[in-house]
Amino acid sequence: MVRRAVGGTGVKGARRPEVRVPVLERWEGGGLEPDGDYDGLEFREADFAGQDGGGARFMDCVLTGCTLDEARLSRVRVLDSVLAGVRGVGTDLAEATLRDVELTDARLGGTRLHGAVLERVLVRGGKIDFLNLRSARLKDVVFEGCVLVEPDFGGARLERVEFVDCVLKDADFSGATLKDVDLRGAVSLGIARGVDRLSGAVISAGQLLDLAPVLAGELGIRVED
Repeated sequence: MVRRAVGGTGVKGARRPEVRVPVLERWEGGGLEPDGDYDGLEFREADFAGQDGGGARFMDCVLTGCTLDEARLSRVRVLDSVLAGVRGVGTDLAEATLRDVELTDARLGGTRLHGAVLERVLVRGGKIDFLNLRSARLKDVVFEGCVLVEPDFGGARLERVEFVDCVLKDADFSGATLKDVDLRGAVSLGIARGVDRLSGAVISAGQLLDLAPVLAGELGIRVED
């Protein structure tokens, strides 16, 4: 089940996930396994630092307070699941699939999600530094109340993506393709590169003024008193 966020005039709002997990079984395993199958499990305060769970599937799961430092999770599939308070540096989620997922209060740095597919994903609260989403596909994704420091959307495709009450610092949209992307709700909007790729996005009048120096530089305009 999903619900549609309220978008502005002429902008299609993102569909948010409504994750309803079943009664869960507490996970008692010793570690992740490549291509493992995890269904209906609760992972609480588990330490997955440095472990290899590449290609694994997590369905109807809840991960709370788990440690993901340098975890190798490329090509994982996370479906109808909640990740709450996870933390880690250098987590490898390249080419992962996240569908109907809620990620809340995460503390992540250098997370690699290049080539990933995110569909109906809500990222709420927390702080994510140097998020790599190069060449990823984002559809119906909402960033809400979080801080994103130097996120890299280079070459990514964003459709029905919303930034609500969040901070966006030095974002890179180089080569990105945007459709129905709503940036108006960002309390701070900083774009380091790729301002020329904002066709398909909507911003507020105030944000336009804030971006004026970047736009002028992109157009080769000198501004002098």
